[in-house]
Order: sequence, then C-alpha cells, then structure tokens
Amino acid sequence: MEEGYIELNNLFVYKLSLELCNLGWQVYGGLDWQQKKIIGDQFIRAVDSVAANIAEGYGRFHYLDKNKFYYNARGSLLETKHWNHLLHTRKIITQDQSDKFLKLANQVHYNINQLIKSQYNSKNQ
Repeated sequence: MEEGYIELNNLFVYKLSLELCNLGWQVYGGLDWQQKKIIGDQFIRAVDSVAANIAEGYGRFHYLDKNKFYYNARGSLLETKHWNHLLHTRKIITQDQSDKFLKLANQVHYNINQLIKSQYNSKNQ
C-alpha cells in the first residue's frame, strides 16, 4: 500500500456512515409491514446509499469523479434527514430515536463536507 493511504474500512466518514446504516436498520426493523412499504423502504435505501456512495467515490481516481459520488452521498444523507423528520412527525418513531439518528446524521454530514473539501485541496498539491 501507498504511504499515507487509508483503507476504506478505516476512513472515519465511512465508519460513521456504517453506524448510520445500522441505526437506520434498527428504525426500519421496528416498522410494521405497511410503514415499511410506504416510508421505510425509501428511508433504508437512502440511508444505505450514503455509505455505498462514499465507498464508490473512495475507489475512484480523479478528485472530480470522487466528489461526484460524495455529493451523491450528501444528497442521500439529506434524504435520510427528510424521512427521519417524517417518521417522527407522523409519530412512527420517538423523539429520542429521531434525535439519536439526526445527531449521527449531522456528524456524517460534516465529515462528508470535509472529505469533499479535502479532495478539492488535494488537486493543488
């Protein structure tokens, strides 16, 4: 391996996004069949898409190609925040569940932004 290279499984934002996937799966598991069909399937697809896009972007070479996937991850993350909000306002999940999910989602959001910024900065080196 190249000196300074970080394996995907050791990339902090990826590890956080996997935690978010697991938390999302816990929420999804608590839904009944109708809730899963109406809102849960979209929620879990969006949550899982965050980590998947980070992984795919990390495997790309050019910084613009990488950032395309990181932007997709950020878009999916915003979608998960939307579904989390609806799950809470429709009283499908508790305030505590919503807050816990949102806190982790915000950490992922910050770190995706940092990852995008670092890719732009690396082009000048």
